[in-house]
Amino acid sequence: MTRSALNIEMLRRQFGDAVQENVSLAPYTSARIGGPADVVVTVKSAEEFASAMKFIWENDFPYYILGGGSNVLVSDLGLRGVVILNRAKEVRFESGDQPTVWCEAGVVFSNLANRCASKGLAGLEWAATVPGTVGGAVYGNAGAFGGDVSMNLIWADVLTKNGRERMSVEQMGYGYRTSVFKRGEIHAIVLSALLRLKNSAKEEVSVKIEQFSERRKATQPPGASMGSMFKNPEGDHAGRLIEAAGLKGTRIGNAEISTLHGNFFINHGETRADDILALIRLVQKTVREKFGVQLELEVELVGEWNE
Repeated sequence: MTRSALNIEMLRRQFGDAVQENVSLAPYTSARIGGPADVVVTVKSAEEFASAMKFIWENDFPYYILGGGSNVLVSDLGLRGVVILNRAKEVRFESGDQPTVWCEAGVVFSNLANRCASKGLAGLEWAATVPGTVGGAVYGNAGAFGGDVSMNLIWADVLTKNGRERMSVEQMGYGYRTSVFKRGEIHAIVLSALLRLKNSAKEEVSVKIEQFSERRKATQPPGASMGSMFKNPEGDHAGRLIEAAGLKGTRIGNAEISTLHGNFFINHGETRADDILALIRLVQKTVREKFGVQLELEVELVGEWNE
């Protein structure tokens, strides 16, 4: 689809100043990599998000939803169609014997975990080092340090082409870094979520978060990077296999497999997505040849690719 076929004027009439054309997506991804989007529409509430998606579906526009941009590799050619930038960030806490937090999908997950800590609410400490948004985390069952979304989620409000629906955690079909959404079994947009918490002391929660943060700093590279790049195969770790294959420190262009953790790829500045993809293919080929293991991407490839 060409940009003119998108009917920019129709989009401007619907979304006004929220519409931007020919926007580089690199600043909106944690790896700071990616080409331009034809059109970016920024939404600032779950209601705006739902309204925007209904309009896009009704007009059959191609689209992509971008939250924190932490688990995506955007191609150098960029994305055709409309990119929805989700900045819906309302949060509401419910206290009591069984405390909860309701949050819109654009809330940054690590920020939410720290807000919980400041209120003496436990349960999300594992999320304090998880990049990206709540919506992306619910979509992909994000996790770290032995915790994941399936352990905290009570329900999520989602939007399908049939309307809004509330889905319980049991309906999400969660597995390791996957869900009914990620597998394509249900096509839905996460608007908000209700998460289960526990009462605790501020100091206890903060200490646990600090411990996780220190462990992350010691084992994962700082700065613009992508990881985990691959899912851990059953009974093993992708990072261990990559290291055993002698690939840590391998570099193509300005993209490098981290010397600190093999399952993280580093952007040394002005890195091309094609170079990251070349490293991905090199890792998959080498690990398959040496160990007979086919590494599966955890990161999603989006946009137009030459391969």
